[in-house]
Amino acid sequence: MTQAKIGVQMMMLKQKAEENGVYETLRELSNLGYRSVEVSQIPMTKENVAKLKRGSADFSIKISALSAPAEPMAPGVQMENLTDDFDKIVDDCKELDCTYLRIGMLPVHIMGDKEKIMAFIDRAEALAKRLADEGIQLYYHTHHIEFQKYNGEYLLDLMKNNTKTLGFELDVHWIQRAGEDPIKMIKQYQGRIGLLHLKDYRIGQLDASEEALKDMKAFFGRFTNLIEFAELGEGNLDLKAIIEAGLDAGVEHFFIEQDDTYGRDPFECLKISGEHLRALGYGHMI
Repeated sequence: MTQAKIGVQMMMLKQKAEENGVYETLRELSNLGYRSVEVSQIPMTKENVAKLKRGSADFSIKISALSAPAEPMAPGVQMENLTDDFDKIVDDCKELDCTYLRIGMLPVHIMGDKEKIMAFIDRAEALAKRLADEGIQLYYHTHHIEFQKYNGEYLLDLMKNNTKTLGFELDVHWIQRAGEDPIKMIKQYQGRIGLLHLKDYRIGQLDASEEALKDMKAFFGRFTNLIEFAELGEGNLDLKAIIEAGLDAGVEHFFIEQDDTYGRDPFECLKISGEHLRALGYGHMI
């Protein structure tokens, strides 16, 4: 069995990639000790693909997963997607020696509509079968909306039970935000989750100054929305138990992700997360 790896979801570095280029961004990740990435929200232009390939070779960083929506995220939105750009995306995977591809989220215009979502998942399953013929595994990344219940059953479970080829990339922060236990969900999805997102779950600092209390409606709006994305070890999740459950469930790639760094440099966030993982005993996986 291949040794599981802990890498970085490059979505949190998209601004760095815009400012410094993909190649230099990979160099900085290498300096932090990371050897695996999942590429998302970075345009897969011919130039960027070439720089990803060169950076992967020069810095010994595996391009472990790429991202592509199954179809446009909303009517009229122009973006590269598997329905319209299947061959190009497959070529990118092969050029980068990448056998994992993931769908980042549901198209926004079908959220909350069970029948439309299930029809979308049927289309994703068909794409997964086509990709399997190319040696590429397709995964669907979860947020919290998949934990809406329909007749007492999570939408996520309906999605799993109506597919066979499509895998699921669980995100432990979003599972917690949905009110579920990440460890329990990882165990339930054993064999369907080769990829897993690691991000911590923090209750943010509340401003209760005299000035903040002048507008009580705004204050209670902030009070009820204190949940933050956090560096690993700076939140409330039992990350050691999560990683162990992931290993038992067959996860091959764990990716550190932080949707918002709240003004902190993302490389500093990744340094903090990496140091915490090493302290937990997972330095050999980074």
